[in-house]
Amino acid sequence: MRFSLIGTLVALGALACGGGERQAEQTPAGGQPAATPPSAPVVEVRMTGNGTNQAAFEPAAITIAPGTTVRFINATGGPHNVAFWGDSIPAGAAAVLNAAMPDRLNDLSSRFVTTPSEALDIAFAGAPTGVYKAYCLPHLAMGMRLTITVQ
Repeated sequence: MRFSLIGTLVALGALACGGGERQAEQTPAGGQPAATPPSAPVVEVRMTGNGTNQAAFEPAAITIAPGTTVRFINATGGPHNVAFWGDSIPAGAAAVLNAAMPDRLNDLSSRFVTTPSEALDIAFAGAPTGVYKAYCLPHLAMGMRLTITVQ
């Protein structure tokens, strides 16, 4: 009887504190909280590279509707990131992009994704229509560039 009472108290304590299993689901192994899934349409772009002279966004050009989230996935050859040229985006887009990248490296430059299958979401909610030219900072010299058209 003593063991069942202790077991019941432990179970109630775990439920009151949220339970260990539930916490593990919300916080991945890297310690970062899981990203909230976007509610808008999502378009995926793979970031690839083989460590020599081939690094690319696949596809290298996309057309999206305003409000779409672009999910950049580290397929191979990281670290990768997404940076936008300030003089090649529509007027008013810089504030929207910076807000969509809260853990960015710099103005108009996302954080790095370093592990295989790691993803980086950039939401174009409230983004002006037009052409956005981007690149991967570590692989710019290898020609890793991307064009996003919002229309």
